Amino acid sequence: MIKSGVVARGIKTPIIKEGDDIVDIVVNSLMETIKYEKIELNDKDVLGITEAVVSISAGNYATVDEIAQDMKKKYKTDHLGILFPILSRNRFQILLKAFSRAFKKLTILLSYPKDEVGNNILDEKKLKELNINPYSDIITEEDYQKHFGDFRHIFTGVNMIDSYRKVALKENCQVNFILSNNYEVIKDYTKDILVAIIHSRHQIKESLREDKSLTVYGLDDIMNESINNSGYNKEYGLLGSNTSTDERVKLFPRKDLNMLQKIQDAIKEKTGKKIEVMVYGDGAFKDPIGGIWELADPVVSPFYTDGLKGSPNEVKIKYLVDNKFGNLSGDDLTKAIKDEIRKKDNNLIGEDISLGTTPRRYVDLLGSLCDLVSGSGDKGTPVVLIQNYFNNYGE
Repeated sequence: MIKSGVVARGIKTPIIKEGDDIVDIVVNSLMETIKYEKIELNDKDVLGITEAVVSISAGNYATVDEIAQDMKKKYKTDHLGILFPILSRNRFQILLKAFSRAFKKLTILLSYPKDEVGNNILDEKKLKELNINPYSDIITEEDYQKHFGDFRHIFTGVNMIDSYRKVALKENCQVNFILSNNYEVIKDYTKDILVAIIHSRHQIKESLREDKSLTVYGLDDIMNESINNSGYNKEYGLLGSNTSTDERVKLFPRKDLNMLQKIQDAIKEKTGKKIEVMVYGDGAFKDPIGGIWELADPVVSPFYTDGLKGSPNEVKIKYLVDNKFGNLSGDDLTKAIKDEIRKKDNNLIGEDISLGTTPRRYVDLLGSLCDLVSGSGDKGTPVVLIQNYFNNYGE
């Protein structure tokens, strides 16, 4: 009898380098772990693999110069407008180096008081003191330096405008910053626009492209094909990329369902169990202190096996206890709850019995769990085994 609920374990692997056989490493690392720790696999267990090691093993990289070359191919201008980039040294700063290398002038429009993933660019308290309305007012770079120039991020201690300015100037590129939450403002400065926002990029690009005088691309349109035998990502371009070295970025992994199938088949051959396999990036959750929403990747999971399609269809035990079975207790309550779970409808959307359950896809929930378990630093566990996720109290 299974007495525990969901269990997630980080699986230690060798250090993965470019050219390594990711299938062999993942399968062998899992088999060594379950043997050493006496873990029994079950059908529908889930194996998550972090996107970083997938891209690293596949050599999916691009250099700053290759990115600059692709930018020059797409834009015929010396002055580029960059719309709503996130405030990140790891994510955007190296891309800014490439853009600065490709153009003579940049105008960067930043949202405020936060970027789209929750990083602050200024002290929000001062906005009210200064009678600044984020819904309508534009803050010039001069005004920013006057009123907010001493701002430092709560965790990093960095002022990202200062940091971004240094990158551009080092590449001999003139740069100007404007703060506004109206993306139309960028058209007052240049007709050549790079939409750098992640999660609402499609709507903004579509809206801007209605003006035929503009040249509009998004980060997902840059490096979506190989430049000089570089890596690329046809679907996401530069979205989901990270700094690799001072002159190279690691791109988000290209979809490789064949790799996942090989892992699934190898584990089935060795254990007799059919597990599900997914690649995961950032989790989708928000830090309550810093206000940072973790999801700086375009999606939580770029690809996964078919058994992970769909969303949970669950009843809320607490709701049943307080309402339908409020007069029961002990064994009678337990039996009633289990019976209710076993006979639940296949589609509980909108039903009171599902109030408070999490309305997300399996891969977004599982990927977020994987991200929390593996961490982003020195854990050394780029693979995560999740068990009992698809079990419920009625089984």
